[in-house]
Amino acid sequence: MAKARALDRRRKSVKNIRKITRTMELIATARFKKAMDRSIASRDYTLRLAKILENIAAASAGGADGNDGGAALGFSHPLLEVRPTKRTAVLVLTGNRGLCGGYNSNIVRQSQAILGQWRSEKVGIHTAVSGKRGISALKFRGVDIDERYLQFEDKPEFDQVAPIGRSYLEAYASGEIDRLDVVYTRFDSIARQAAVTEMLLPLKPPEAPTGAAREAAAAKAAATGLASDDYDFYPSAQSILEEILPASFMARLFKCFLDSAVSEQVARMVAMKAASENAGGLIKDLSRRYNRARQSQITGEIMEILGGVEALKK
Repeated sequence: MAKARALDRRRKSVKNIRKITRTMELIATARFKKAMDRSIASRDYTLRLAKILENIAAASAGGADGNDGGAALGFSHPLLEVRPTKRTAVLVLTGNRGLCGGYNSNIVRQSQAILGQWRSEKVGIHTAVSGKRGISALKFRGVDIDERYLQFEDKPEFDQVAPIGRSYLEAYASGEIDRLDVVYTRFDSIARQAAVTEMLLPLKPPEAPTGAAREAAAAKAAATGLASDDYDFYPSAQSILEEILPASFMARLFKCFLDSAVSEQVARMVAMKAASENAGGLIKDLSRRYNRARQSQITGEIMEILGGVEALKK
């Protein structure tokens, strides 16, 4: 009876675990849908800002000279200045919780690769990590962490990201850092998320369309009834871009946080679904073994009773 009881207790334990994993799967699914809507909205806003920059670049490219960052726009800007990398900043975005498959471990491996690359090039590194899992993993691997962020969950707010973005903008403009890399999980679709390293500073200046590309854009504008490539700027294109360039950086940084949040929920949803399915298979196996053990025990008890009856007859 001990074996049957042990199998029954184990089966009940697995059933309880399946209830937990199933609940976590449903919660992750609900959070994923909300996070995906926010990520898609942020992506549209970021693409729209990039389009505005392209339009201004096309309008101001006529009088532009030189090859420096910002020359295509006809003026220079600190965020477009490309300098030799003597000190870089690396921002790593992970989660505060586990049970999400390889989400955190993939980010840690990706961050180790970029950190190792900068160390081999003798470049000073300022490392910032968001998420308890990334902080503990990198600390265990001997990485010195300069900044730690624990306030970001499945709904990162722009007001939370803005101070971080402004500190990087100030550091880059003052020359404290020459580059900013963000290591995060980019969300492409439900079936595809990838741990990537994206350079956010210096900003890449938008390229003005020339030749056939410019003619194609003009033809498309004429066909769709949109405005032409002639713009009037007030007070000037430079003053407008001085506002748009920092806004573009902040939007891209915020999108990195949103992509990380939605990718974490997708990974947790998939991991919990797999755990629930595995628990179901294990329950079936344990039920089969329990029934066999119980049947064998009942058969043995019946044989003992029959043996006792035969003994009484004698």
